[in-house]
Amino acid sequence: MPHRCFADEIAIDFPAVERVVDGMREAFLGESPESGVLGAEVCLTRREAAGGLVLRLTLPLRGMCPTCGGRGESWTEACAGCGGTGESLFHHPVRLSVPAGVPDGATFRFRVTSPETGSVRVEVRVAIQPSLV
Repeated sequence: MPHRCFADEIAIDFPAVERVVDGMREAFLGESPESGVLGAEVCLTRREAAGGLVLRLTLPLRGMCPTCGGRGESWTEACAGCGGTGESLFHHPVRLSVPAGVPDGATFRFRVTSPETGSVRVEVRVAIQPSLV
């Protein structure tokens, strides 16, 4: 890939920072990071889909480990906070407004910005449960 300068150094020395650098590449160079989109699915009853509602979701987002700063280690030992990966899992609450009459298979796309993880693209798919009668 063009513009992948310092990719090896970032991945080896600061594994969690690679995501931040990918975001900078996307913003400045128009390149998309390979990590893609965080996907989720919500199951609704026919009544909920017909009437609309506001859902409270908790998204599992990965970000730089606050203990080691994304390095994955403390001197010569693996970081106890992240197990040496340089990343931690953060639970980010989101309120999703689902309009009345939403069809099965509808998709909502948006970005979530968190101080711990930066900006993450999210795609939520709606699945309507079949009637039991």
